[in-house]
Amino acid sequence: MTRKLAIMITWQFDMKKEDAIALAKIADECGVDSFWVPEGWARDAFSLLISIAEKTERIKLATGIVNVYSRTPAALAQHFATLDEWSGGRAIIGLGASGANVIEQFHGMPFQPSLARIRETVEIINILMRGDRLVHSGKWFNMDRGFTLRFTPTRPHIPVFIAALNPKSVKQTAQIADGWMPVMIPMSALKEEIDQFRAWAAEAGRDPGQLMIKSPGGVTVSDNPGARDAGRGMLAFYIARMGTFYYNQLARFGFGDEAAAVKMAFDQHGSAAGAAALTPDLLDQLGFAGDAQACLRRIQEEEAAGVNIHSITVDTRDPVQFGRAVETLLR
Repeated sequence: MTRKLAIMITWQFDMKKEDAIALAKIADECGVDSFWVPEGWARDAFSLLISIAEKTERIKLATGIVNVYSRTPAALAQHFATLDEWSGGRAIIGLGASGANVIEQFHGMPFQPSLARIRETVEIINILMRGDRLVHSGKWFNMDRGFTLRFTPTRPHIPVFIAALNPKSVKQTAQIADGWMPVMIPMSALKEEIDQFRAWAAEAGRDPGQLMIKSPGGVTVSDNPGARDAGRGMLAFYIARMGTFYYNQLARFGFGDEAAAVKMAFDQHGSAAGAAALTPDLLDQLGFAGDAQACLRRIQEEEAAGVNIHSITVDTRDPVQFGRAVETLLR
């Protein structure tokens, strides 16, 4: 089976629309499988994905992720059905809970119970994609009028990926999703976590081999020695400022002292100190940077752990160099 490579961009902050579209076009031409656009509290994901859909031919287009609170499930179904139509059936649904701070203090929505919200969102999206009448009874949503989308979706099912951290959420993902986006799992723990995910899928009567698992970190192809440190600031921010989810996740895998040091430095001395407190070992556990051959070896390690979609960054916008790097990673 051909190895699947994915690009996740940092659209939320300083990336220009033109640069994102240019990158997607290069990735499309070079054989990258999917292009993932995140959404936080800056630019939305769907506007860019629609623009990319009009400029590309083959690459799959994914949200990575949109939260399940700020839009109703029916609104999400409208967005994804439209993206799937405009892209000719290339959409991927990437969902997650986000965090309490973002949901309650930016969107003004109650955060709990997140497991039920995710499950009901997936159920309602699937109902509408199939063209069935929307009849649903749950903790969050109750509808009995039988609405349908007023157009026929391009596909009766769009693949659903869920970003999940804690064991209950991962187990539910194994039961209801087509793919799992693991979050902040060190390489040393990845195989065991993926094995458990597939076991839960089998318990639910599903074929574990049909489920997709995206790498939790990623590789950056670069000859720049500083590429390894490029993600320090964002990683420190998630540990110290995005609630306790990511902090607790690292503690669960034996990196509690390292996470505590990052949070203390961030709290006492600011973001730069928090980033500097990240140890080289923790950085390498959560991501990797090097030349194309070194990145290929890391991807092979991910494959051995059970990953089948590999997140990559290529530190060039030259189409020829980009293509050579992708060619190496696909070997």
